[in-house]
Amino acid sequence: MSLNKVIELLPDLMKAFNDTMYMVGVSLFISIVIGIPLGILLFVTDKGLFFENRFINLLLGTLANIVRSVPFIILLVALLPFTQFLIGSTIGPTAASVPLSVAAIPFYARLVESSLREINKGVIEAAISTGASPWLIIREVLLPEARPGIIAGLTITAISLLGFSAMAGIVGGGGIGDLAIRFGYYRYDNEIMLVTVLILIALVQIIQFLGDWARNKVDKR
Repeated sequence: MSLNKVIELLPDLMKAFNDTMYMVGVSLFISIVIGIPLGILLFVTDKGLFFENRFINLLLGTLANIVRSVPFIILLVALLPFTQFLIGSTIGPTAASVPLSVAAIPFYARLVESSLREINKGVIEAAISTGASPWLIIREVLLPEARPGIIAGLTITAISLLGFSAMAGIVGGGGIGDLAIRFGYYRYDNEIMLVTVLILIALVQIIQFLGDWARNKVDKR
């Protein structure tokens, strides 16, 4: 790719990059706010734990599995009416954040639940034996013990969202995927396709590096 072409494409690349960061950032924030409580709820309502409730556990688990089993491209299209109702539009990065968040919440919740399951049962039983309230156990025992796994799960979720955001370009969601489709695919410009793929690869490497660094910082084991 010539330098002139890169310079000519730079404004579009910057806009696409910003749109992608916006979509991933918003969706990741929503998945943290809802996904962590949902993951905790899935864990503590399971058999043998202090909020054991078979009905709620089965209901939440089934809903999470249903959303996770739908391919993102189908979820993206199926949620267009909901996105229109919620945002007033189905085009743009804000609209694309809706299906991205819906896909990310159960995905991250299951990763949080898995992190909690890795905690030694003896640690939880010791906390219960002290007479601590369930909320205190969640805040002071479960979340600190599961923190490395929760951060690792967040890294996986962020990278998955990056891949999903590229698909959002198919329905006018903007971002790097949209740029690749409009300029690369429709115009048969392989150079632009290559540049967008390289940007995505670089972003994945950066996210993984930062995620590993953060997990190692909080992992005291």
